[in-house]
Amino acid sequence: MNRRRCATAAITVVCALTVLASPALALPAAAAPLPPAPPAAPGAPAAPKKTLDEVRKEIDALYHQAAVATDAYNLAEEQTKEQSAEIVKLARMIVAGREKIDRLKAQAGAAARAQYRNGGLPDGAQFVLTDDPQLFLDNAGRLQQGQKATRDLLAEMSRTQAELTTYAKDAGTNWTKLEANRVKQAEAKKDIDAKIAAARKLESELEAEELERLRQLERQEQHRAQTAWLGTGVLKGLEGKATARGKQAVEFATAQIGKPYVWGAEGPGSYDCSGLTQSAWGAAGRVIPRTSQEQWRLLPRVDIKDMRPGDLIVYYKDASHIGMYIGDGAMVHAPRPGRNVTIAGAGSMEILGVVRPE
Repeated sequence: MNRRRCATAAITVVCALTVLASPALALPAAAAPLPPAPPAAPGAPAAPKKTLDEVRKEIDALYHQAAVATDAYNLAEEQTKEQSAEIVKLARMIVAGREKIDRLKAQAGAAARAQYRNGGLPDGAQFVLTDDPQLFLDNAGRLQQGQKATRDLLAEMSRTQAELTTYAKDAGTNWTKLEANRVKQAEAKKDIDAKIAAARKLESELEAEELERLRQLERQEQHRAQTAWLGTGVLKGLEGKATARGKQAVEFATAQIGKPYVWGAEGPGSYDCSGLTQSAWGAAGRVIPRTSQEQWRLLPRVDIKDMRPGDLIVYYKDASHIGMYIGDGAMVHAPRPGRNVTIAGAGSMEILGVVRPE
């Protein structure tokens, strides 16, 4: 019977591990082919042609929305990993608890068999019926010990059973959270794909010359923002030097220059923005949160005037983008889909604040 229960418990853990090991969602290397645009209704007036700058702003907004959805996807993925690990831990604890119950039941059975061999009388009854005073005195302590052992055995069985009930309840709760986060991942993935597809559709409708002009407008806007940021005198007196770990993080991040941005990616062949910063600091021996929003929320904040290489610069009011400061007013980051890891001006986007992983 014990062997059968142990086998059943082992199968429970194996099944849990098998289910949890399966990937939640595969990360696409690129968006799916774009569907053709629907034809205009007959007789409908043609939509006014957008200026190239309007197209640029629309594309930027779509990629920004995709970045927000990517953060939601990454957070759900991290929570799924944590809950999966917790379920495995609980499954193992349930197995151990069942094995302990079996051992305690075996001890109780041994006590019952011993009582049967003594004529079916409990030790207390045999103790009272003896007419030997010396035996009475010799067995007094032994009887008390035996009664205590029996009480302890029953109490231990009760505690273990209560623990098993709690473990099972916690495992059920974590399964519910796990499935909820898998739903969040699927919704975020759908949103990301839709925003990227819409942005690429806009880009696909441009001629080669317009695409090049679009790139020039992007660079001009980044240069304008960087120049305005530097014009505030932000770098005056900025003398913070990188620590040994900070140097390691910067070296790792800059070594990834040229690798493509892929949402949800953590390397080694591609990265999203927070995947790059997390991996860089991981290479320096510091574990930091997965998403840009969590990095902003949980890591210590520093004033820009105290910034040093290795610090992370968080962008936009919703903390949807992040890069690593490398010194001289520059940062390295994974920009967006269709772009590669690169160096850019630290002030080329709207800065929310700076955090320090150490």
